[in-house]
Amino acid sequence: MSEYAIDVQNVSKIYKLYERPKDRFKEALHLTKKKLSRDHYALNQINFQVKKGETIGIIGTNGSGKSTILKIITGVLNPTAGDVKIDGRISALLELGAGFNMEYTGVENVYLNGTMIGFSEEEIKNKMDDILSFADIGEFVYQPVKTYSSGMFVRLAFAVAINIDPEILIVDEALSVGDVFFQAKCYHKFEEFKKQGKTILMVSHDLSSISKYCDRVILLNKGDKLAEGEPKQIVDLYKKLLVNQLSEDDLSKYKKNGEVEKKEKKSSKQEKQTKQNINSSEVTPEKAEESGKLWKDYMAENPEIIDYGSKEIEILDYCILDEEGKISDTIKKGAKYTVKFKIYCNQVVDEPILAFTIKDIKGTEVTGTNTMYEKMYLKVKKGETKVVSFTQKMNLSRGNYLLSFGCTGFRNGDFTVYHRMYDVVNMGVISDKDNVGFFDMFSDVTVE
Repeated sequence: MSEYAIDVQNVSKIYKLYERPKDRFKEALHLTKKKLSRDHYALNQINFQVKKGETIGIIGTNGSGKSTILKIITGVLNPTAGDVKIDGRISALLELGAGFNMEYTGVENVYLNGTMIGFSEEEIKNKMDDILSFADIGEFVYQPVKTYSSGMFVRLAFAVAINIDPEILIVDEALSVGDVFFQAKCYHKFEEFKKQGKTILMVSHDLSSISKYCDRVILLNKGDKLAEGEPKQIVDLYKKLLVNQLSEDDLSKYKKNGEVEKKEKKSSKQEKQTKQNINSSEVTPEKAEESGKLWKDYMAENPEIIDYGSKEIEILDYCILDEEGKISDTIKKGAKYTVKFKIYCNQVVDEPILAFTIKDIKGTEVTGTNTMYEKMYLKVKKGETKVVSFTQKMNLSRGNYLLSFGCTGFRNGDFTVYHRMYDVVNMGVISDKDNVGFFDMFSDVTVE
């Protein structure tokens, strides 16, 4: 028995593209010796394995081959080359409702769809109550599905796919169907699958869900497997790809290596040098500058900062200030604190947008803001230095978080990244009061 639920080996999918419809006809009948088509690689020699019990995410830009690889794994499409080995029974949430007969009732379609997946009539009958309860479309289950609203149709299709007891669940952008209450039910079922140790392969543009649920992530780009690794690393790489911050050399390097290279960690001696002799809780930004130090010298920096951008504006320095205005990486819940960073303008830029984001240690974006959201519009000149400060109350739950900085804007109508720095410093939140989730609402409670 294999340790892999899914084993994808050198899979390629090639489509022939023609300039004119009649060229397809001519080539099929060999009416000309000249080749009239060109090959488009929807997938180009893709390799990866999914161990049993793993949750793997696949991300990438539109047209990168995400849905194509899922359709090949589930047997909807055949690969042009390569092989896929599956060890386990699959339930797929691809094009919801594919295979439904519009003339059949909801119940009849449940039997039809379940049989197509590979289940016996008795197995489907035993699951029927769970399916109908999950879909929650009432007496409409006894009506032809052609009479359904789009919402009812999707609910029933989702209920069939997710309530049949699979060993492998394939999900393609299908966790956000229906209303908010149905979505919550879908996510709850998804978490149940993870707890049961089922194998899950998912495609999503929701990077928060990818970071939250996945053990590993695969990044596809124009049919190639660009990289594979931990969710936070791959999501950050994908964000660079989205804003065209990966050169052709970078793309070739990642494609060749198949993984994200980690920056060399600082030695313990180097890490100690980031802490100055003055206790950070006693240092203000002004004192740091008087001593010839940078603000960030008093912060515990991440040795693996992801740093990129055109650098027309550059982030020079940064820190977190506690309620007393002292540089600190530990903030009390309920207290005011300030995120502060300094930029230098290498070029004239119209209305740059300065931002900070807070993530949890798994890479999920918890909160953040920017000068545009706060309706603070900047004017900067070449050679000018600006300092931006965001002051707010600490409402986050107790724990450790990662702080990121960014400077972006619009140049000739195009979104441009001037400088981004991901996961720069740690920010700890301390409290003697617990709460559920990321935020404390500081509720006033009365009992009468």
